[in-house]
Amino acid sequence: MLDLLDAIPRALFLPPASLFLAIAIGLLLWRRWPRAGRIVAGTGLAALAFLSTNAGAGFFVRPLERMTAPLLAPERAGAQAIVVLAAGRLQQAPEYGGHDIPDYTGLARLRYAAHLQRRTALPLLVSGGDPSASAATAAGKPRYAMADAMATALRGDFGVPVRWTEDRSRTTAENAHFSAALLRRDGVRRVLLVTDAMHMARSREAFQRAGLEVVDAPTMFFGDQAKSLGAWVPSAEGMRRSWYAVYELLGLVWYRLRS
Repeated sequence: MLDLLDAIPRALFLPPASLFLAIAIGLLLWRRWPRAGRIVAGTGLAALAFLSTNAGAGFFVRPLERMTAPLLAPERAGAQAIVVLAAGRLQQAPEYGGHDIPDYTGLARLRYAAHLQRRTALPLLVSGGDPSASAATAAGKPRYAMADAMATALRGDFGVPVRWTEDRSRTTAENAHFSAALLRRDGVRRVLLVTDAMHMARSREAFQRAGLEVVDAPTMFFGDQAKSLGAWVPSAEGMRRSWYAVYELLGLVWYRLRS
């Protein structure tokens, strides 16, 4: 319940909830102040249509992705380990015997981490806690963190060894804090950090604050793909990219305000 109450105000700042809220406010204003109501509702509707397209999302995605770059020579990066961050998960996947598995964003990160591990032979750390740990404990179920699901996928599906499993974190800042503590015990100071390109700037900042030297190892670049006429057609994927990009931009602003 506390997680739900924390998520509600955050969601209201992000599309599409914030845009539906603007439309609703405009409609409420319409009867008493018709012109103001039309402007507010119309602006919300236009923004909703624009941000539902991959082309519209690109206006927010590209600035984030330009804060990093593909890693072209991982063997020469001087890193001592690879760190891959959790994304989301699919709970109780029936085709995997009811076990949790990484979602498609998490799998993209894992695939790239496996690719890097084969090229560099560096030890690998997976980072991601269990947001529903308290509920699982109350129900008498075994704790199964996102890092556990990631390690299982890397070992079983990609044939890649995992040396460290960081299973306590719930945020990017906690990913950095708990991962750095594990790595420092083994003398690791410089890492290849694997996450998707939109998440990289905030992740890098968090890990640098935790005292690690970071080499960007981003995957999943979307910004330069929205160039066809079809990119202007509203879609669920367009809104997902807009939601994610706005979330990351607000996160960066919050990190820098706190610093």
